[in-house]
Amino acid sequence: MDQRIYHGKISPHDFAQSLIAHFNRGNLRVQQVGSGQQVGVQIASRQGAESGGQTALGIMMQTVEDGVSVQVGKQAWLGVAASLGMTALAALRNPLSLLNRMDDLAQDIEYVQLTDEVWRVIDQTARSLKAGHELSERLRRLVCDYCDTPNPVGEPSCIACGAPLGNVQPVACPKCGFVATSRTARCPNCGTLLPF
Repeated sequence: MDQRIYHGKISPHDFAQSLIAHFNRGNLRVQQVGSGQQVGVQIASRQGAESGGQTALGIMMQTVEDGVSVQVGKQAWLGVAASLGMTALAALRNPLSLLNRMDDLAQDIEYVQLTDEVWRVIDQTARSLKAGHELSERLRRLVCDYCDTPNPVGEPSCIACGAPLGNVQPVACPKCGFVATSRTARCPNCGTLLPF
């Protein structure tokens, strides 16, 4: 599962509504499960679709501190692979048969790009609601372990008691938004090198 975290005033419902609006058309159907802090969305090909193979993809969205965690599952490829295989066999036997299978081929190519399109819709929704992978204002405060005073990120020592704050400064992964401490070299979620 690929996971990304979006910080800001955004909810799982916002993402679910965008996915439903974008994908519930043509040969795809979208189904929402749950509400509130945890929402699941399944995008699947319609039963008895006139073109293309069968596929399904699950997306889980859950409220986390100051944002939403989005996980996109592995796409079911068996029906798409079978449809592409049938198109290839038909083309080997008779190249002109490709003309009859153009709708199937176009639908299969759209299904192959489904996961990328889901991430595009999610990123677009986050941007439109002014959310992103950057730390939110609330997470930009660091609480001193000694006196519980909130301090701005980047302060070397507590503004109230003077205790050192250095290695516990939070950073957000620029690729997936996962929050880690500044002493972490690689993102624990996606493995990206973190800026210091």
